[in-house]
Amino acid sequence: MPLKDIQFNLQTVDPCGARRAEFTTDHGTVQTPAFMPVGTAGFVRSTMPKDVAETGAQVVLANTYHLSLSERLATVQRMGGLHRFMGWNQTILTDSGGFQVFSLPQKEITEEGVSFAYEENGERLFLGPERSMEIQRDLGADIVMAFDECVEYPSPEAYVQESLKRTTRWAARCREVALQPHQFLFGIIQGGVYPHLREQSAREITAIPFDGFAIGGVSVGEGFDLMQTVVRHAAPFLPEHLPRYLMGVGLPEDLLAAVSLGMDMFDCVIPTRYARQGTFFTRLGKIRIMDKTYRKDKYPIDTHCSCYTCQTYSRTVLRYLFFTRDPLAETLATIHNLTLYQDLMKDMRQAIADHRFETFRKEWLARYNKTG
Repeated sequence: MPLKDIQFNLQTVDPCGARRAEFTTDHGTVQTPAFMPVGTAGFVRSTMPKDVAETGAQVVLANTYHLSLSERLATVQRMGGLHRFMGWNQTILTDSGGFQVFSLPQKEITEEGVSFAYEENGERLFLGPERSMEIQRDLGADIVMAFDECVEYPSPEAYVQESLKRTTRWAARCREVALQPHQFLFGIIQGGVYPHLREQSAREITAIPFDGFAIGGVSVGEGFDLMQTVVRHAAPFLPEHLPRYLMGVGLPEDLLAAVSLGMDMFDCVIPTRYARQGTFFTRLGKIRIMDKTYRKDKYPIDTHCSCYTCQTYSRTVLRYLFFTRDPLAETLATIHNLTLYQDLMKDMRQAIADHRFETFRKEWLARYNKTG
């Protein structure tokens, strides 16, 4: 399949290795480092698209697995693709479904792909490289991900090696499937927590002409230190002139560490999921709003935050909304957490441009860890 230029522009590399860049899709320019809010079934829960855009998000993620049911996929197609379906005019990335599929029990893996029971209704489905590409082509996202096998942690080294070879074969098959003219395809590096297998996978996957590359198979229980080890060994093998995406990460400290190791793009359900549970991220750590400490607290969640939530509501009111189970509570918490994350990415981009990323990272974490 002929490649289209993603127009990746590497602007600055900090002495520590952190990168500031931008790339362009048919739906806009994405500045990196970038965090992508997760809209699992096509929408970021508890928010409207304009809320997400106002946080500063430039790209959102939708999930192939959850949108693969025939009725859901047909609905998206009737609307002319995900952009119209979601009411989102900026860049969209769809994952391949691999992470969700391989976390399911009673799955059957063959060279052709994976058969599994859909968790919501028990319907038996099949997902393989070609089918994943066909679904993502029909969804119409700007960036689609190759179908890979995400191994659990811990997994025996012998199985991880067998799995990464299968992922390479699947990646080559994905590359052969024709996508829509505006779509870019990223390959995924696997290899578990074994540094030499990560290097092997990186060499094999980068030999295939993808438009960008991701490190997958993290955030599966390996912990912060092993996550850093994985990225430290795989990132140097990824092309400098293309986007680098670390999948499923994470907490603010995870993002800061991964950016220092040269990664560009991130996604995670943490800021939105935590929001729905009443946990707010701030520059001074996390706030669990149901705690009685905030019963009479008239301060905003974060005094340095300009989001609608912080400009309009106090901690005591937000606590009240969560206790009364008003749906507005989840909306306001999600708006704030996504804004905090986007502000963090913006500040990281500036710190890289100023060649002071490591100083920025240490200062940010020192404040955050005081109460977080």
